[in-house]
Amino acid sequence: MSEWFIYALLSAVCAAFVSIFGKIGLANIDSTAATAVRAVIMAVFLVVVTCVHGNMETISTVLTSKKALLFITLSGLAGAGSWLFYFLALKTGKVSQVAPIDKLSVVFAVVLAVILFGEKVSLLHGIAICLIALGGLMLAIF
Repeated sequence: MSEWFIYALLSAVCAAFVSIFGKIGLANIDSTAATAVRAVIMAVFLVVVTCVHGNMETISTVLTSKKALLFITLSGLAGAGSWLFYFLALKTGKVSQVAPIDKLSVVFAVVLAVILFGEKVSLLHGIAICLIALGGLMLAIF
């Protein structure tokens, strides 16, 4: 198995627990405040991981590159928006409906990669992307 595949699978498992733990934690609290607390916890955790890996000095590389800083900032804002809307959806919706719709981000990411980066999608991959979209919608609606 490729290293990227293992990391992606671990990411998916962790994301599943975001849904479960988030739904439990949102009971009787404001979803925006919960998202803010979650972001602080994540930031502290990631700074600790960066320190443990001995990579704190590489942060200056991001901060001194205007292009990197711009796009990392935009990525952070998009991520924050995603978390904010995800927790708002979890607050009132079922995990079994919210999570599949959230995973339509896969479809959006592939479409954007084709448009912005000129990535090629084979017929088989195109069919798979359509099935992801259809499956996500079916899980959420029916």
